[in-house]
Amino acid sequence: MSVALAGCKAKQPAPAVVASPPAQAASASLEVVRLDAALDAVIAPGTKIEKVASGFVFAEGPMWHEGQLWFSDVAGNKMYAMTADGHTPVLIDHAGGLDSYPAGMPKGSNGMATDKDGSVLMTQHGVRRIARLDDHQKPTTFLDRFEGKRFNSPNDLVFAPDGSLWFTDPPYGLTGQDRDPAKELPFNGVYRYANGKLTAPIRELARPNGIGFTSDGKTLYVSNSGPEMYVERYDVNADGTVSKGTRFIEYPGSAPDVPDGLKLDSANNLWTSGPGGIRIISPAGKVLGQIKLPEVAANMAWADGGKTLYITASTSIYRLPVKTPGALPHYVK
Repeated sequence: MSVALAGCKAKQPAPAVVASPPAQAASASLEVVRLDAALDAVIAPGTKIEKVASGFVFAEGPMWHEGQLWFSDVAGNKMYAMTADGHTPVLIDHAGGLDSYPAGMPKGSNGMATDKDGSVLMTQHGVRRIARLDDHQKPTTFLDRFEGKRFNSPNDLVFAPDGSLWFTDPPYGLTGQDRDPAKELPFNGVYRYANGKLTAPIRELARPNGIGFTSDGKTLYVSNSGPEMYVERYDVNADGTVSKGTRFIEYPGSAPDVPDGLKLDSANNLWTSGPGGIRIISPAGKVLGQIKLPEVAANMAWADGGKTLYITASTSIYRLPVKTPGALPHYVK
């Protein structure tokens, strides 16, 4: 079944329905738009979105960890931990691994995930690696190469239900992106790391970005940020290989408001950023609602046992209570 919404079209996996005109880069509103009655079971009618922190260059990669929201400022080169009252102390300066770089470049840190031992894995655009943080937030290399070649700039990462680590590697951290002479890999991949072995099951996406699994681990979603903007859906086999992807939702529009982060809730609804805000989409491909923000939405994290959604959006952090709990990460601390 396929239902379209302003600024996008969803499909599952039949031919997509043509959407209404593209959304603008950011709306002036701050609201939850109900597009289907089923949204009431996900977000209570009348729920308000709250801005809880601001003043960042481009907030990204959020993760709920030990009762705080850890997040990156990918352009500001800092990693923060936000407390419940909205204070945002810096945990790591020069979080991307470089002391300096041209202003506005996305060379800081980005996505984070808790590993099975409770430590945190963090992507670093500047030094093009996934790092492990120790108890003092000191990073050391966890993964930085595939078949001897350096990654582009690992972006987002997630542990699948089977405990394997999956991550995306677009070229955004490279100054010249695909044309940068420092780029060593001929593709922008989606990787899987399990039992000490690193593979690249997905190599055909131009700009892989956000990534997430259904609760049974059998379905994988990956955002593609450009030049075509969509979320791709894959069937995942027990050995970590995947089926040919199918388009789950497609967006018209242009940067900077692109498909970026995504998360799933406990009902396997997909929450995905894209032009015009965040869409909540049922597993069958029906768009239930849209979260409109006055800034470009980047990514999300579930908190408070899944009862709260935090959104990193350009310069600010937003918070939204939900009725259908979010699907918590495979490892939580």
